[in-house]
Amino acid sequence: MSNASDAMSTNANAVAKAVYLADYRPPTYTTEQTELHFDIRDGVTTVSSNLHVRRLDHASDVLELLGEDLTLLSVSVDGRALEDNEYELSSRGLKLFGLESDHEIQIVTEICPEKNTALEGLYRSSSMYCTQCEAEGFRKITYYQDRPDVLATFKTTIVADARDYPNLLSNGNLVSEQALDDGRKEATWQDPFPKPSYLFALVAGKLAVLEDSFTTMSGREVKLQIFSESHNIGQCDYAMDVLKRSMRWDEEAFGREYDLDIFMIVAVEDFNMGAMENKGLNVFNTSCVLASPDTATDDAYQRVEAVVAHEYFHNWSGNRVTCRDWFQLSLKEGFTVFRDAEFSSDMNSRAVKRIEDVGFLRAIQFAEDAGPLAHPVRPNSYMEISNFYTTTIYEKGAEVVRMYHTLLGQEAFRRGTDLYFDRHDCTAATTDDFAQAMSEAGGIDLNQFKLWYEQPGTPQVEIRESFADGTLNLEIVQAPANLPNQKHQRPFHMPLALGLLGVAGDPLSLDPSTLHSDAEVSLRDSGHTLLVGAKESVTHLEVSGLATKPVVSFLRGFSAPVKVTHSRDPEELAFLVRHDTDGFVRWDAMQTLWMQHFDNDIQASVSPVAVLGSLAEDALRRETAEDQLLAATMLSVPNENYLFEQLRGFQVDALLDARDAAVSKAGLAHAEIWAQLVDKHEAKQAYQADAQGMASRALGNMAFSYLCRTLSGGELEQRLEARYRKADNLTDRRTVLGIACRHEGVSEDYRQSLLQDFYQRWKDYALVIDLWFNLQAQSPLITIDGLKALEAHQDFDVKNPNRVRSVYSAFGMLNNRRFHALDGSGYQFLKEAIEKLDALNPQIASRLATPLTRMGRYDTARQQLMRARLNELAESPNLSRDLYEIVIKSLA
Repeated sequence: MSNASDAMSTNANAVAKAVYLADYRPPTYTTEQTELHFDIRDGVTTVSSNLHVRRLDHASDVLELLGEDLTLLSVSVDGRALEDNEYELSSRGLKLFGLESDHEIQIVTEICPEKNTALEGLYRSSSMYCTQCEAEGFRKITYYQDRPDVLATFKTTIVADARDYPNLLSNGNLVSEQALDDGRKEATWQDPFPKPSYLFALVAGKLAVLEDSFTTMSGREVKLQIFSESHNIGQCDYAMDVLKRSMRWDEEAFGREYDLDIFMIVAVEDFNMGAMENKGLNVFNTSCVLASPDTATDDAYQRVEAVVAHEYFHNWSGNRVTCRDWFQLSLKEGFTVFRDAEFSSDMNSRAVKRIEDVGFLRAIQFAEDAGPLAHPVRPNSYMEISNFYTTTIYEKGAEVVRMYHTLLGQEAFRRGTDLYFDRHDCTAATTDDFAQAMSEAGGIDLNQFKLWYEQPGTPQVEIRESFADGTLNLEIVQAPANLPNQKHQRPFHMPLALGLLGVAGDPLSLDPSTLHSDAEVSLRDSGHTLLVGAKESVTHLEVSGLATKPVVSFLRGFSAPVKVTHSRDPEELAFLVRHDTDGFVRWDAMQTLWMQHFDNDIQASVSPVAVLGSLAEDALRRETAEDQLLAATMLSVPNENYLFEQLRGFQVDALLDARDAAVSKAGLAHAEIWAQLVDKHEAKQAYQADAQGMASRALGNMAFSYLCRTLSGGELEQRLEARYRKADNLTDRRTVLGIACRHEGVSEDYRQSLLQDFYQRWKDYALVIDLWFNLQAQSPLITIDGLKALEAHQDFDVKNPNRVRSVYSAFGMLNNRRFHALDGSGYQFLKEAIEKLDALNPQIASRLATPLTRMGRYDTARQQLMRARLNELAESPNLSRDLYEIVIKSLA
């Protein structure tokens, strides 16, 4: 038998073939029961599988099993070894011929996890073995029907050296565990719930464990365990707290109870993704589970909270009900992102969470929607499915689910999710199935709404308003995104929420009798919010009986993922900033003021710097966590990537200079207020990872950053040093280090001494050193030689995804000054990094290419430089399928 990898010498460019949704066909056979036996030894792992298969299509006698990079040792059917002419082995899998109805298939393969640098399938991370099977990693473990619509029960036995790997874990409940005579250990796990192979997990290692328990709403006791290497286990308590809160919240908010006897999390230092929801055995990147005051910023704490919740919520929205095919990926991911966002909103500030999500959507997902890699929430085709774990699938997909919630209301939406879970439990479903459940629960026609799954791009909405004789007239015009080959898009069904403010800033309560529209309208929020179900290219709304012209508060809560054009004077925007009751609209009005400031074609009569000063004064009076978090969010000048996506026809350096000048002007203009805020939010007690503590630090560090804009030289360095030495948490230290890395008023000697001190204190904590690399890589003061010095550093490991992202992703996504240097050196540096990584880890390499693909929004000279680098990548003879798809589509 030949190793399947021997046939992989063909150039990926030649074998990269598109898969189309239209070509989906159910499998001819299905695997109902899977028994696996892993014999793990240094250098080689033997995998024996016993598969109970049943024929579904009696017109076929061929069973196709997918497999890559495997050595096939034997294949048998019902205990009989097959002859060479009874099966066909290729680089992509194994076909068995002449089968009948039901069979027991026995397959034995060998793999080498130690050489698996792609981190798909079974691989070694530090001293442990672990798996990552989504989307198509299981085929690198054994030959199998590795597709999400084949659901089987799994029984897994693991055998390994008892001293080096005392912890042998897999999905489900532990059936047996025993020591063997040869110094090895055996453990068997049984998962009673049928699942697709992408949800399989295995971990073998010498791990420390944090244990707790949870009592479900029906009274069942569930054991909770978080495993990690011993040097990390002390940072797992917060994740355990989040897990228990998530389990209770899911019972209360969605009626979903956990279904196994045990729930396990394993923290892994080498992991391509954030985390993976394998049934009963979640595998996490350490960055998404470890948190302590000295090793995690407040942002990192919130990420742990969101990701632990997200993966737990997948137990129902992804595991108990999975997706039929990978085109339906947003069915589980978009729905679960919505669920974790609701959880985070309930745990912290709903308004700030919404603002953060919209800011990310506008800066990152809108850019994806407008670029060469734009695709629908439910794609029509792909070459490499790992490239479709995108912000469109996740974040825009979550916005689609949120629109269901907005259209139906909370009670009907809950009936819809209950119906969906009950109807499709232990099956593989589609986005149409989800829409059907929502339609039935809400008594609403959602056929047009499903265009959100089918049409790519971000729709445009223009608001035209007029007022006469006590009547406000609104004309709402929607238009599709301006994308190639998308000229015939149909109008979307959009839920557009709006309100009206009186001259004193008070919200107006609307009377249904005064509303006239050619669209369906309904009142929410005690009559203060009007929901318009716009379905046509042009929608008209008339509100009569008004004493004076109101101010329109449009797109409350960002009720639909659209780009809005609404001509407003700066005074009206400032009015909304001061008076609107909707946190998102207040923030959005402030962003629009900034956009007008940075747009050279618009001369604003109201300065956003002046408005910022009034917000800062108001922040001094804010005491609650909710108010302080919102204040800190409102005080931030839009980040560079947000500006790049919102503005058009800009020059990179000029826009970056203008933003720097605005921040400095805001610092100088309100220096006294910033100093007062810094003093007010000086830590009075030890670090607390709660909403009040995070809110106070957010406001205090925002003010400190502005205050530092008024300082330079020795005075600035003394301020930084004092704050750095006093800090009892990474959030405050990160603020100081970030300023030192970006502020030209800091001397190079002090900058380096601070960086060296930080490194020496925290060099044994991988995630903290990731941050150390990250802050330097995103510094506008760094040179290409400086970046190369980071690559050459003893702690830089090109095989570790977190460390790779801390340098290359930070540079490409966050260092716009150096990445977009007109000499092209930034593009060249990233291109060379992508080439190196593609040979080791194609998934990471393809994601690193993202900044090069967004060339369309930059000037001609930069577009040519970026295109040239992509052309060089395209000409590589050994390009992976992952990177090939990204490069070719971008160049097209």
